[in-house]
Amino acid sequence: MFKKLNQDIKNIQNCLIEWRRDFHRFPEVAFQEVRTSSVIRKFMENLNIPVTACAKTGLRGILKGQTGGKTVALRADMDALPLQEESDKSYKSQNPDACHACGHDGHMAILMGVIQLLAGRKDQFQGDVVFLFQPSEERIPGGAKMMIEEGALDGVDAVFGLHLWQPLKTGAVGVVKGPMMAQPDVFSIKVRGKGGHGSMPHQTIDPIYVSSQLVVNVQSIISRSLDPLKPGVVSFGTIHGGTIDNIIPGEVSLTGTVRTFEPEIKSMIRNNLEQIVEQTCKAFGAEAELEYTNGYPPVINNPEMVDLVTSVAKKTLGKDCLISIDPVMGGEDFSYFLQRVPGAFFFLGIGDGQEHPHHHPCFDIDEKALPQGVLLMTTLALEYLLDYSG
Repeated sequence: MFKKLNQDIKNIQNCLIEWRRDFHRFPEVAFQEVRTSSVIRKFMENLNIPVTACAKTGLRGILKGQTGGKTVALRADMDALPLQEESDKSYKSQNPDACHACGHDGHMAILMGVIQLLAGRKDQFQGDVVFLFQPSEERIPGGAKMMIEEGALDGVDAVFGLHLWQPLKTGAVGVVKGPMMAQPDVFSIKVRGKGGHGSMPHQTIDPIYVSSQLVVNVQSIISRSLDPLKPGVVSFGTIHGGTIDNIIPGEVSLTGTVRTFEPEIKSMIRNNLEQIVEQTCKAFGAEAELEYTNGYPPVINNPEMVDLVTSVAKKTLGKDCLISIDPVMGGEDFSYFLQRVPGAFFFLGIGDGQEHPHHHPCFDIDEKALPQGVLLMTTLALEYLLDYSG
């Protein structure tokens, strides 16, 4: 069964690139993946794979093999980022303020390749393969939880997902047993002062000045309240206030993120954040409003499923493909799938020749990783069904 895989993948390499570039040209942000979903639905239906919609624009396809055996699910996220692409590539985004700057276009192309290969092999394995195309990974509350609530994991025994990863060289595989990605909470702060003329600051309560003190003070949570051996991040992402150079505004808005693995660390950071916001603003006579939203749970891989991923990676891409990595502070709502069934999430390197990191307006991938991803995910599904179907 496995001998013909490499040749079949070579035969669809150009298709993988075409699929990926098509998604890249027409990116759609969270829960707006209408065209994307339509393209994928037609693709699966042309292969006689039953498809159902879930989580608004999401899709669940199921390929039935021979009777008996387990059911394994493979997931690809579909959404683009609300970001204007800065590129001169022929496949540059045609949709304003939307671009695939994280690799989800590649994830979808890879899973489509897997579907095509497995559809031609359904009489060679026992069990079923569920294909999950998920909307809204980039934006809390995300699409994974909604998909699960609508039955995406019904009857599923294990689940796997990959993420194309610019920090790793092309073809390298990184995976972590246990906690691998952090919980990405978000917060917003409104600092309300008293506006006035920029030439008479003594008559105002300047929310820009207060906000600058607030940003500095919040950094002390990590530098002075967190155990140096424990991971945690607090970062501000936006700050907005004012309309012209000579007017001190009445209000400034800030947003940011908190990244943690442990509930106790998360609670400590949140409590300290609340105190610092309140007390810093009070010290200058300003008022503050803080909203804190819990993000996705941490991604926690099943050790046994990680062993399967590493075994398959060595078998398909060579023993040197495995790279030792530490957990990362990025977040992923694949964590909801892992809370329900055993599984693993892993990184596949696409970094060769790619200097721009994820979420950069010039981000791109090394497309040589696409057939590698197809080989990995196809073999992973087949190995799971062979090893766990009794």
